Amino acid sequence: MKRELSVPGIAYGGDYNPEQWPEEVWAEDMRLMREAGVTMVSVGIFSWALLEPSEGTYDFSLLDRVLDLLHGHGIAADLATPTAAPPAWFFRAHPEALPVDKDGRGLSYGSRQTFCPSSPAYREAALRMTGELARRYADHPALAMWHVHNEYGCHNAECYCDESAAAFRRWLRGRYADDLDALNDAWGTRFWSQWYYDWDEILPPRPTGAVPNPTQQLDWRRFSSDELLSLYEAERRVLLEAAPEIPATTNFMVMYNFDALDYWRWAPELDVVSNDHYLQSADPESGIDIALSGDLVRSLAGGPWLLMEHSTGAVNWQPVNRAKGPGEMRRNALAHVARGADGIAYFQWRAAKAGAEQWHSAMLPHAGTDSQIWRDVVRLGADLKALAEVRGSVGTAEVAVVWDWNARWAMELPSQPSGELRFQDLVRAWYEPLWRAGVAVDFVRPDADLSPYRLVLAPSLYLVDDAGAANLTGFAERGGTLAVGFHSGAVDENCHVRLGGYPGAFRDALGVRTDELFPLLPGESVGLSGGGTGTLWSERVRLSGAEPVESFTTGPLAGVPAVTRHSLGAGTGWYLATLPDEPTLAALLDRIRTEAGVLPVRETAPGVEAVLRRGPDADYLFLINHTDRPAEVTVAPNATELLTGKPAPGSVGVPAGETAVVREPR
Repeated sequence: MKRELSVPGIAYGGDYNPEQWPEEVWAEDMRLMREAGVTMVSVGIFSWALLEPSEGTYDFSLLDRVLDLLHGHGIAADLATPTAAPPAWFFRAHPEALPVDKDGRGLSYGSRQTFCPSSPAYREAALRMTGELARRYADHPALAMWHVHNEYGCHNAECYCDESAAAFRRWLRGRYADDLDALNDAWGTRFWSQWYYDWDEILPPRPTGAVPNPTQQLDWRRFSSDELLSLYEAERRVLLEAAPEIPATTNFMVMYNFDALDYWRWAPELDVVSNDHYLQSADPESGIDIALSGDLVRSLAGGPWLLMEHSTGAVNWQPVNRAKGPGEMRRNALAHVARGADGIAYFQWRAAKAGAEQWHSAMLPHAGTDSQIWRDVVRLGADLKALAEVRGSVGTAEVAVVWDWNARWAMELPSQPSGELRFQDLVRAWYEPLWRAGVAVDFVRPDADLSPYRLVLAPSLYLVDDAGAANLTGFAERGGTLAVGFHSGAVDENCHVRLGGYPGAFRDALGVRTDELFPLLPGESVGLSGGGTGTLWSERVRLSGAEPVESFTTGPLAGVPAVTRHSLGAGTGWYLATLPDEPTLAALLDRIRTEAGVLPVRETAPGVEAVLRRGPDADYLFLINHTDRPAEVTVAPNATELLTGKPAPGSVGVPAGETAVVREPR
């Protein structure tokens, strides 16, 4: 049973760390939170050293005062278990709990998440701390949600110590039903004399003289994700035992630079799915990244979710930490709401004056209230209050994009035909034209229910098991349209090449067979018959029922099909054997989705993002103007613009750089 967050409307707030400030500052915090419209804050995330100053000795006096203060001012608490940062005394008592990196270096304490996920001592201490916290605050009136740990795997996704090696072996015995022959077969250990005769011979994929076994590396990624998930589940059980009605979450990191955890496995264990999302300063089209991340998190949640962390301005951990431009903070936040977020929160409430994140922006910056960030924070609070009725509404999409962490991990292992392939870059390349066209998108697992969709895209599905491949091809056979990108279907779940020609699992369904791959060098391109170019990849495609749509015109494969279309049962299968340039790919996807009967959410001017959330009685149309020109968008004759509260009969104006949210009653 999923427990729901009880905070009304669109929740608003951020990480609150009052322990960093003198207590006389707290009263000002409360006053300013009320002024900004804050309704919920996360507290206690990094407070273990204060709550348990020595082993078994607890001091909750500061947290008692903070929670009482929040409740007295009508602000809910997302109360964290502080287990992401064990105190120094713990590591002095248990140095064996410190992690070991891939090169065998033991890491020291002195920052956060410097623990081995497989350490029994860490698990025992973390659950003891969680139990004390849960029993003390289970009935506190400020408590609205448990915030379990913080950003699992952010800094310690993998530990290569002996304790982790033993845990890996236990995990493998479970995966392979205690059958060592099954493991040897799955890992292909006859190659390079890697056959194992005893479970104790198996190690993590530590550095060796050559390339480690690819299936061993893939299983290691799976194990590392599951090991952290087991820690979350253990803490959550303790919390639910003490407070069975309080929902629990932990903050995912669905963003461009994090791939350590298989969130399809994690999401069902969260009552409320939440996410942290930070922009890449060097990304000139950050709106695409926000949209892709938001669609993926909404898909993981199966509906609304919470944005637990993002930034009001610059972060502190990139080579150059760019401040956000005029209106960008508001556009970013409302874009997340458009994609399903029922809560908007920041790291952090008050900018720190000391510590590793002292140059990270906050809701209340170093400059105080006489600042543009503060004025934007107050304005956003009013915006979210005006959007209260949007809460709980859902997105609607007829296009699904296949996203699989196993396929991502496997494709980015060493010794591929090309080391230039990046899963997220390929998915984004296909996603971007849909975003620009205003087409709604969900993300799905290969084995998901595909019946709600007209079109399914698999831009990069290097690894797929038989069930996933059958599910995708069956979708097309039943009348859907399936489009598959190069180097997909190449290996099974054990990273074994599917013999007989490429694209492996999909060659019969797509009506093509490739006998040799010709990846392209960095900067190299090949001509396409439609006038465009292809990069990254080419292959010698032979038709086996499919028709050519585009062909290579230069290079060793001149005249060979590059894009194909195949009738499959009642549906259609498309194959792209290269990465076309942006205009060519956009034109292809436009043709594919048009043939599939997929329309944009709303026709708008270029650069105006249109996103729809559907409630029980009304649709909510978010219009985000990313340009420096005002735009006019056609809406329903009985529409209302919610941020201003003004009627918008038939059309609404969206100023340059601004956002409009339109209610269209049904």
